[in-house]
Amino acid sequence: MSLPSRASLPWYVAPLPEWLEDFALRFAWVIVAVNLAGTAFGFWYYRVQFVETPLVAWALVPDSPVATLFIALSLAAYKLDYDADWLHALAFFGCLKLGLWTPFVQLVVNGQGSLWWAMYWFLVVSHVGMAVQAFVIHRYATFSVGAVAVAVGWYGFNDLVDYFLQVAGGPHHTLLRAEQTRMGFDHSLAAHDLAAAAAVTLTILATFLALATRVKTLESEHGRRDS
Repeated sequence: MSLPSRASLPWYVAPLPEWLEDFALRFAWVIVAVNLAGTAFGFWYYRVQFVETPLVAWALVPDSPVATLFIALSLAAYKLDYDADWLHALAFFGCLKLGLWTPFVQLVVNGQGSLWWAMYWFLVVSHVGMAVQAFVIHRYATFSVGAVAVAVGWYGFNDLVDYFLQVAGGPHHTLLRAEQTRMGFDHSLAAHDLAAAAAVTLTILATFLALATRVKTLESEHGRRDS
């Protein structure tokens, strides 16, 4: 299977070197396996929060495991030559958003606290890796307007129920150690607002980058045809 060509794109939508993109695409099945393992670990990590969440809201809780599942399915779809641009958009949004949100929350909002240092840095580094993966997707996705709308709908809805709307016992964001008090979790603390602001900002950023990728790819294709 030949690799898809790389369009001439500005650095902010394609920041990775071409050799790294090629490497990821050649070893896509390995990356799929790693992400599926990460998904399994993530669901285990959220086991306590699942117990405290109504079953109807379970899909809203494990944001990072769902994002790694999206990228695993996206890469598998690419390797199998299955047209699923909506899935690629979900993978891009999920990996970029959660890949940047989690390190921000761990480093700025939560701090290490009583969390084992190895787990703390594993969470930071592994999520940065998720963000890196997001910038491989442009090689095989078109980021159609409809596909981006699906991703905006899903992650916008997640932002609402994670931080702003009381739905099914919510909010449903990842439990923040900085919100924990002797009386339980206090969502009126500044930590809640910081996490919410980061989540919304990253949803907006992902929307911009996905649509900018589409526009710049089309401009590059038109430029090649006109030359």
